[in-house]
Amino acid sequence: MNYTSLEKLVAIDSPSGYTKAASQYIFDLLQEYGLSPSYTNKGAVKCALGENPTLSIAAHVDTLGAIVAGINADGSLRISKIGGLSLNAYEGAYCRIRTMSEKSFTGTLLLDNPAAHVNKELHTTTRKIDNMHVRLDEITSSEAETRTLGIDVGDFICFETHYQALDSGFIKSKYMDNKAGCFVLLEIARQMKASNQSAPVELFFSNYEEVGHGAAAGFAPSIKEMLVIDMGVVGKNCSGKETACSICAKDSTGPYDYELRKKLTALAQENDIPHRVDVYPFYGSDGSAALRAGNNFRVALIGPGVSASHGVERTHKKGIEATIDLCLAYMKSSFS
Repeated sequence: MNYTSLEKLVAIDSPSGYTKAASQYIFDLLQEYGLSPSYTNKGAVKCALGENPTLSIAAHVDTLGAIVAGINADGSLRISKIGGLSLNAYEGAYCRIRTMSEKSFTGTLLLDNPAAHVNKELHTTTRKIDNMHVRLDEITSSEAETRTLGIDVGDFICFETHYQALDSGFIKSKYMDNKAGCFVLLEIARQMKASNQSAPVELFFSNYEEVGHGAAAGFAPSIKEMLVIDMGVVGKNCSGKETACSICAKDSTGPYDYELRKKLTALAQENDIPHRVDVYPFYGSDGSAALRAGNNFRVALIGPGVSASHGVERTHKKGIEATIDLCLAYMKSSFS
């Protein structure tokens, strides 16, 4: 399986609110496959694999990030988080500041007074929004000088991903949540088109999931079921593994549809697809947004296991491919 499209998609900055380029990449790639994608009014990409789709398979292209909340007296930047990024994990991360005039500047997210030789409390200070800043890679020492560069409040801050695909099959990079899920949808599209198959399925690439309303609207009116592809949690008291597909029974918003989960679990067992059934204590998804918005869908959630979510993330090709296999098995059992 060729993972080039995943690497290219990860490289495109796309924090919630700044997803146009990443969505355009998905749109263009689906067209290359011979499909006919379209945009929702909010900028999500959707693409039918057949007429009158009843199943939506959804993933989100938007990621964590930040936005310029102010300019300090020394010319550095105050930030406001986009989504739930871990400040501890992102401290020291290189970033790009994208201005309204399409200029790009680089910088680093740092604790205030970050030099160990002058700050004896460096190692014990709790990292918070109000004691961290972005140090710009520009000669500036005042708010006025930074503004002269063209940087202002509201500019997006996009963090470097440090994508690496290793010989062991691991892929480590920021934003495996959820660009790995987008790759699952793209691969489903590619395989279906390559084999000249169709199915009443709509692929849905939402663009505001990290801020809670990505999949609230925009679906084909014929949709009855929603299969959300998002990261499976790997961590203490969770059973998920990076090399398996996680099937979520319940997250912080409540249980997912029992009958769908039972069918997905049975299909994974019947087809020898590596999987784990799990409960996520601090988690919500596009399925949560769709249900809260009043959509009359039955919703299930699966995805490749991702280690260190919202931090220095890592997954494995086996987990991604298990998720693809389970999606295709579900489609085959439902529409053959």
